[in-house]
Amino acid sequence: MFSKILIANRGEVAVRIIRACKEMGIATVAVFSEADRDALHVSLADESICIGPASVKDSYLNVAAIISAAVVTGAGAIHPGYGLLSENAKFASLCEQCNIAFIGPPSDVIAKMGDKDMARRTMADAGVPVIPGSRKLDNMDEAKAEAARIGYPLLIKARSGGGGCGIRMVDSLC
Repeated sequence: MFSKILIANRGEVAVRIIRACKEMGIATVAVFSEADRDALHVSLADESICIGPASVKDSYLNVAAIISAAVVTGAGAIHPGYGLLSENAKFASLCEQCNIAFIGPPSDVIAKMGDKDMARRTMADAGVPVIPGSRKLDNMDEAKAEAARIGYPLLIKARSGGGGCGIRMVDSLC
């Protein structure tokens, strides 16, 4: 168990994690952007630290700032919540390298699951049932052959899209 966890998220996600930590007697550190200084998660945490300007790219996605905040506050673990850095294999790996526990899957698992083609193959190889689909296709002829094998309608999914992004229904390939 950890004595102090840094929550690398904001809003309701961070609030729920902070409340759960409090119920378990774990001290919490909230990170916040300049725009979120007065946010609820900041006031609920035992400690808080500003990690940058309002832009999410410059604050909540700023890996160096978040790792530094964990080191400065003595947090033994980082909980990413969901979204933001929760599916970032490089971030999880950096936590591991800095001897900070990443509350989530190991970085190699995140890397495998982040690529939908790799995730599908990994699950199938492990015996997990997967819906009919295909490997990465290189041309339209391959796509038409796979569509004929699977049947319409098809759902086309971007390999790297997350959170439902990049899914399209296709009724035919002309």
